[in-house]
Amino acid sequence: MSKRDELIQKYAADLKDKCGVTPDMDLLTKVTIGCGPSIYNADAATVASSDPSELATVRNNFLIKKLGLPDNEKLDEGLDKVIEQYGRSNRFKYRAVIYYLLTKHFKKESVYA
Repeated sequence: MSKRDELIQKYAADLKDKCGVTPDMDLLTKVTIGCGPSIYNADAATVASSDPSELATVRNNFLIKKLGLPDNEKLDEGLDKVIEQYGRSNRFKYRAVIYYLLTKHFKKESVYA
């Protein structure tokens, strides 16, 4: 099993155990691949949800640029809901899991079709 496949399995387990979601493995794989090499870097692989600049990066680079969403307050509401679903007290929020949940939340699976 490749390193990426191992990470995808870890992300799927997080979605099931911490978020109560049965993941669409095809979409999760595409989202993970879309994260690029950041998934192999310990710092870049996670999202510091308590850091406003980190959330601004997710908002601008993923929600607006990647998913093509309009810049409005719904983005912050969606981010907040996804972080709540993942668990605010959970220190390690994987970027691929956050991106997967955001993609599902905003119904933008077509971006990865």
